[in-house]
Amino acid sequence: MLKSFIKATFRSLTKNKAYSFLNIFGLAIGIACASLIFLWVENEVNYDSTHLKKDRIYLARENQKYDTYIFTHSSTPGVMGPAIQAELPGIANTCRSNEGTESLLFGAGDKPVFANGKYVEPSFFSIFTLPFVQGNPATAFKQLRSVVITQKTAKKFFGNEKNVLGKSIRVDNKQDYIVTGVLKDIPANSTIQFEWLMPFQIYWDKSPWLKSWGNNSLSTFIELKPGINPETLNKQLYGFIQKREPSSLGRVFLFSMNDWHLYDDFKDGFKTGGGQIEYVKLFTVIAWIILFIACINFMNLATARSEKRAREVGVRKVLGAGKGSLAMQFIGEAVFMSVMAAFFAVIIIALVLPAFNTLVQKQLVAGFDNPYHIIGLVAITLTCGLIAGSYPSLYLSSFNPVAVLKGLKLKDSGAAYIRKGLVVMQFTASVILIISTIIVYQQIQHVKSRQLGFNKDKLLEISLQGDMAKNFNAIKLDLLNTGYIQSVALSDHEIIYGGNNTSGLTWDGKPPGSEVLISQRYITPDFFDATGLKLIDGRNLTAMDTNSKPIAMIITQSMAKLMGKGSAVGKRVHGERDTTSAVVVGVVNDYVYGNMYGKPDPVMFFSTDPVHTTMMYVRIKAQKGIESSLTAVQDVLKRDNPAYPFNYRFVDDQFNQMFQSEMLVSRLSRVFSALAIIISCLGLFGLAAYTAERRVKEIGIRKVLGASVSGLAGLLSKDFLQLVIISCVIAFPVAYWVMQGWLKGYQYHIEIHWWVFLVSGLAAMFIAVATISFQAIKAALSNPVKSLRSE
Repeated sequence: MLKSFIKATFRSLTKNKAYSFLNIFGLAIGIACASLIFLWVENEVNYDSTHLKKDRIYLARENQKYDTYIFTHSSTPGVMGPAIQAELPGIANTCRSNEGTESLLFGAGDKPVFANGKYVEPSFFSIFTLPFVQGNPATAFKQLRSVVITQKTAKKFFGNEKNVLGKSIRVDNKQDYIVTGVLKDIPANSTIQFEWLMPFQIYWDKSPWLKSWGNNSLSTFIELKPGINPETLNKQLYGFIQKREPSSLGRVFLFSMNDWHLYDDFKDGFKTGGGQIEYVKLFTVIAWIILFIACINFMNLATARSEKRAREVGVRKVLGAGKGSLAMQFIGEAVFMSVMAAFFAVIIIALVLPAFNTLVQKQLVAGFDNPYHIIGLVAITLTCGLIAGSYPSLYLSSFNPVAVLKGLKLKDSGAAYIRKGLVVMQFTASVILIISTIIVYQQIQHVKSRQLGFNKDKLLEISLQGDMAKNFNAIKLDLLNTGYIQSVALSDHEIIYGGNNTSGLTWDGKPPGSEVLISQRYITPDFFDATGLKLIDGRNLTAMDTNSKPIAMIITQSMAKLMGKGSAVGKRVHGERDTTSAVVVGVVNDYVYGNMYGKPDPVMFFSTDPVHTTMMYVRIKAQKGIESSLTAVQDVLKRDNPAYPFNYRFVDDQFNQMFQSEMLVSRLSRVFSALAIIISCLGLFGLAAYTAERRVKEIGIRKVLGASVSGLAGLLSKDFLQLVIISCVIAFPVAYWVMQGWLKGYQYHIEIHWWVFLVSGLAAMFIAVATISFQAIKAALSNPVKSLRSE
């Protein structure tokens, strides 16, 4: 029985080589695409899974309520961690660290290297799962000047040396530190990333502002005891800060590590359920759509070739085969073809995975030795085989043997309608993907071309290292004298990101009880010229304003509007408890920072001494080349700050990096839209060939009666074009609804234009015509004598 089944399957495959190839190749592409997407999805949903206490690890976050919104952030007071551990019984451990990472220069031998890391308390090694390959977590931070590094960092610092414990390494050209531990490399899909760790006490000692309950400057990680309900702790944490600092607006709550990567989206103080999970859901749906499109090809081609197998079914039924056994045979054939497709899909995955990793900026591994991956591939293969073979098996096994063997023509109307319906479904999905791809691209370009309020082009950002701040005036003069540089300035924060902010400020006419979050920047006077911000009222800051009484400041337009009608110049702003005051000496235009989709928030600028800044901004002259200008800047810094390597960033590159998620969606949607269309066209190509084959005698008669090649090609193409038009009619409203919902997630977004649907529909029709035309023209050019000689 099995031998007979295998022979029949191979006979069917070899007899119809072209159709078998289209089926297997289409399925192989579908399985390969879906498998690659599922590898990406697996990587995303398994974020932070290496940490064994993941279910009990939380990050302390704060909600701060202002006039028009609730601001959710992860900065907490420096003294909060020990206090909550001492007072709240449900907490097993806490750990404080600096926010984000800090870049320091490390000197190992004669190789100065920059590396990013964190200052953490010793409890960090207990809360998080960080295996030591050298050293001991219990003694790693026993001495203050110690550093723990990862394996990659050890190789970067010391080359191929096996044991680096006890090695001395100079940090920032100032102090020697001892390597007291080497950690196993951090997985790429871990939220917490670093190259080095140092004792938190170092950061604490050099940051006196951390000791205030009113200053949010640290990340606080919390480990709960087993069985503790986080909601119970949230109630206790709600007013925890206010008991120490009544004027604080911060309401602390626990944010689970399970949600850090996928559900990190808040609105008005509550999780929206969105974040990276939206992209995971989106591409999971796309994966199944592509598989479904590939399965539709199989159904269509199998039922279209039904007449070729009708006699086989008739003979088998006469010889005693039942409908069930025939259905099982055809499903078995479909599963066998799916297995062959899976085999070729594995080859495709192995070949394209490096390119896919480049596309998604990950290091995914196919993991064919991973049992879960094998089970997943088998599940996809069987699913495709069962779905693809379900309808054809039922349809083929239902033939009437008497009618078949008498040579009567089979009624194909029901199957034809189903085939047309499946083609419509294929192209509906393809058109939706085309429209979505165009709109995603438009949205990204819309934001990237937004008027930011400052000029990001040809603007260099350089982190201050060594004596750059102390020698700033000399460095500035040397840079200007190169002839390549227009202006140079300093700032305490990156212009494109959010920095320090404050509330509780008052001014004449401010409504009682009003709370507004205002950012504050400390700069040198040339900052506005360097960044392209325009002074629209009053005067610029000067070096003399650094210690002026009252403090001189420049504000943005949005803050000037908050202060009431008329010019804001000359108005005074008072700090908390009215202990300090500042006078507005100028107003600059609003600019976008932090959230590129949001509105420009108000900012205050103060003149400061260079030693209180962290960033240098260098504006290259418009007419000067990038390479020669960089060389000139490097020469100056090598001369004036020789102990540190030249390290820089372009602000426009930083700007582009802020759209990584959107760019990923754009790239993947383009690729998978193209593949979905290719798979659809494979099926359309096969159906067009089948149609031309069935109507070969009709075409011959029409040619004898004088029909032209173009007329015959149009005749054969008309039915398929009608199906594509129906697909567009269905796809347009669905795509509009889906993309309108997607765009609502962005405060600053495009409007969907009618021409997007027109272009997408015409593209789909053009692709369909290009696919069909080959078969249509081939049939129209055929010799009618050959097709009619048997009549």
